[in-house]
Amino acid sequence: MQPTRRRRVIIDTDAKNEADDQYAIVHALLSPSLDVRGLVAAHFGTRRTTRSMAESREEIDHLLDLMDLRETVTVANGAPTPIPDEQTPEDSDGARLIVAESRLASPADPLYVAFLGPLTDMASAILLDPDIVHRPVVVIWIGGVGYGGVETYPGVEFNLGNDIPAANVVFDSGITLWQVPSNVYAQVSVSYAELEERIGGTSPLADYLIRQLVEWNETYHPAPIESRSLGDSPAVSLMLYPHGGTFRVVPAPRFGREGHPVPGSGHPIRVTESVDVRFLIEDMFAKIRRFGRDHT
Repeated sequence: MQPTRRRRVIIDTDAKNEADDQYAIVHALLSPSLDVRGLVAAHFGTRRTTRSMAESREEIDHLLDLMDLRETVTVANGAPTPIPDEQTPEDSDGARLIVAESRLASPADPLYVAFLGPLTDMASAILLDPDIVHRPVVVIWIGGVGYGGVETYPGVEFNLGNDIPAANVVFDSGITLWQVPSNVYAQVSVSYAELEERIGGTSPLADYLIRQLVEWNETYHPAPIESRSLGDSPAVSLMLYPHGGTFRVVPAPRFGREGHPVPGSGHPIRVTESVDVRFLIEDMFAKIRRFGRDHT
């Protein structure tokens, strides 16, 4: 049964950074209730490459080719680097797309913008058009660590660390913000065996999703492993079903140079404390299998 109403969304993704953005992108594109107004290619720093945004764009295009959607879905390049400071945007087609779509939003039809990497393009959109913070726009960010000392690994969380000034611009702005910190997104794990048994062999798309995940682990993961956290996927499940999570409202912090929270604007933000992982995984697997049946 096809839904009659759709939620307008933009997905800003550092698609080639790891191996989980791909699942979130595919899940969103296969979801009838999501009207994906655009995919924005995001940078992911310079630790592994000097052309990270371009690699994200290439990965997005590859996924669209596998889904036969290259001519259907709008794709825009985001900023190739972090913003230089908290007053200066890194202008890009991606930031301009966010601004343009925000001007079409209404209380009855808000715009959801999911960030699966750094907040560079959202900060740039705010600096390019400060009125965006007063529009019905919901920013969902996969990033940062939990509050009250909750963490999943030491050091600066990756997405935050790739543009701390951008996070400060967004957290200070007062825009509606849902944060999915690392202690929550790390819980969306799938095993190789589960992927192979549930979606393996159903389509070239599914086989690519599995293969690139295994290859990423073999290349970059230092310890023995046979699983992967699909940490970006909560952004999609929360857009599909905004009540499918538990939240705590906290005053917005700022972040120091080492990524630690410090007192900030105090604007209320919603911090995700859990997501419905059963719904997320089962819905995604079902849609990927159905895609394979429909495109045999």
